[in-house]
Amino acid sequence: MDEHYDTQPKASHYVDGAYLEDTAGEAFDVIYPATGAVIGRLHQATDAVIEKAIAAARRAQAEWARTSPRERGRILTRAAQIMRERNRPLSVLETYDTGKPLQETLVADATSGADALEYFGGIAAGLTGEHIQLGEDWAYTMREPLGVCVGIGAWNYPTQIACWKAAPALACGNAMIFKPSETTPLSALKVAEILTEAGLPDGLFQVLQGMGPVGATLTTHPGVDKVSLTGSVPTGQKVYAAAAGELKHVTMELGGKSPMLVFDDADLDDAVGGAILGNFYSSGQICSNGTRVFVQKGLKERFVARLKERLDGAVIGDPMDEATNFGPMVSQRQMEIVQGYLKKGVEEGARLVTGGTRLDRDGFWLTPAIFDNVTDEMTIAREEIFGPVLSVLEFETEEEGIRRANNTPYGLSAGVFTRDISRAHRVIGQLQAGTCFINSYNDAPVEMPFGGVKMSGVGRENAKAAIEHYSQLKSVYVRMGRVEAPF
Repeated sequence: MDEHYDTQPKASHYVDGAYLEDTAGEAFDVIYPATGAVIGRLHQATDAVIEKAIAAARRAQAEWARTSPRERGRILTRAAQIMRERNRPLSVLETYDTGKPLQETLVADATSGADALEYFGGIAAGLTGEHIQLGEDWAYTMREPLGVCVGIGAWNYPTQIACWKAAPALACGNAMIFKPSETTPLSALKVAEILTEAGLPDGLFQVLQGMGPVGATLTTHPGVDKVSLTGSVPTGQKVYAAAAGELKHVTMELGGKSPMLVFDDADLDDAVGGAILGNFYSSGQICSNGTRVFVQKGLKERFVARLKERLDGAVIGDPMDEATNFGPMVSQRQMEIVQGYLKKGVEEGARLVTGGTRLDRDGFWLTPAIFDNVTDEMTIAREEIFGPVLSVLEFETEEEGIRRANNTPYGLSAGVFTRDISRAHRVIGQLQAGTCFINSYNDAPVEMPFGGVKMSGVGRENAKAAIEHYSQLKSVYVRMGRVEAPF
């Protein structure tokens, strides 16, 4: 197998089992974040391409729903195997797409996508209903697919998100049309290729490129039954509202401003390691990041000093060099957004301990930043930055830490570092978040549900919980005796 894929795909879209181009669609460039170079050029899906994809999906889904769940699972499992065999070229492509270091993409992207395909391939045959005895009569339930699902992806984990959405959708008997972010359009096309190679019938997983208007058209199309979005809260609000107008099923995996509580008795290096994973992995571009790091007063000074010391060991360089462990921002725009927050942090009185500088090189490079003396009302403590910016806030009592951690409209994730296991469970039990961690941060195994509460979204991805969001129950009552009616 070649060690890399061409960054210019055969065509912009993947429709009905084959690449499809329509140059009438608006053109857009694919930019390599490490250099700012144009590495590909694609076209936005036209209305004609969208209609063709939806027609193919509806045709294919009707037949797929009648396919035995075991056969569906076999195809997904085969796709997972192919993906693992091609992990390196897929990871290289992901690095070109996102700028994330190859050291990271080799272990966190295509591998995670393969895990999802394998997991849902494995449980597909067990998606059964229930028998309910009602005296002489009885009832049963059947789990049925929703129909045609639309997946709208974010730019931070393009391969993973495509698989996280496709795997449960396909296992349940649905078709999926996936729209990647226009910032990272390459990886999903390879997922589509691999699924076809694994035996997935044409039309069941399709990729349409484009900006917001393509997502909006798909969201409101009468031929679509479900919309699953991974993205920002403002985008989620728009998509959710549009889908609700036609009572479509939705899953919204949105952003957050998640808290990490570090108590005095925590293992210092473990807590610092958790803060690094929760703020600087993927250059801080992860929705579940614990960007408000509340450190108890007795440990705070040591924590900040150790964190700065550990950050000095970050290797910032060519993402294709496996020694590099910190890469660029995904785009010029995202870098400028983060620079704006860095400026506000300083203006509002936080102490910039280290980092936050633009490197003098091509591409979109910012050094990882730590702010100390951050207070709850500061902009950097309230708004999602989506970049390598960590805010340290000091707290004294457990009650105060919980109260301040919950003082946010978001509720995606939360973490607690302490050696006191009773305290760990007690605090997690009171934190308003959907995905939580004890003495760890940002683990996302496919076996564990992922999702948020409050403004961070609705529904869950991964684990058995995802099945509930890609299927619906049909209830059937069976009367064994005569029907009695009043007249």
